[in-house]
Amino acid sequence: MEWIMQPWPWHISGFLIVVIMMALIFLGKSFGFSSNLRTLCSACGAGKTASFFDFNWRSQIWNLLFLVGSVIGGFISYQYLSTGEPVQISENTIQDLAELGIAAPEGLQPMEIYGMESAFTLSGFLILFIGGLLIGFGARYAGGCTSGHAISGLSNLQLPSLVAVIGFFIGGLAMTHLLFPLIF
Repeated sequence: MEWIMQPWPWHISGFLIVVIMMALIFLGKSFGFSSNLRTLCSACGAGKTASFFDFNWRSQIWNLLFLVGSVIGGFISYQYLSTGEPVQISENTIQDLAELGIAAPEGLQPMEIYGMESAFTLSGFLILFIGGLLIGFGARYAGGCTSGHAISGLSNLQLPSLVAVIGFFIGGLAMTHLLFPLIF
């Protein structure tokens, strides 16, 4: 049991992603989490009012199962396989966070940003709400989310996915170096 609780090398995850992507390509499927929102809306009848949601959602049940499995797997790993140790980040990152008034994470993320106490403050709520809107809009505008473009789209050698991934990185760098210091 101890081997599953320790951090695994990156190449094991990479190999498993390759195996899954090869199977999906062989089966003619494309992977992406944000497409599940469209599938859920279609399953709930949104196709009657918007043509975007008018498609055979049953063909995407496999992706919904992947989403449910990811949530259950995350719950199991957090509840039963977690050592409780904080995520390991570099000393430079800890110093940069301290300059912004954010303590080093004692778990998976800084509580000043993602803790329940922070979520119920006006600034914490606005950060989470506006961030969620921007992520939702960006995923729809880009035609998929980071996992869909970076894993599935690049595996299929799709040029729009390459452009989207470059945009994701530029946006992440701009947020980290320009907006994050302004917000905090």
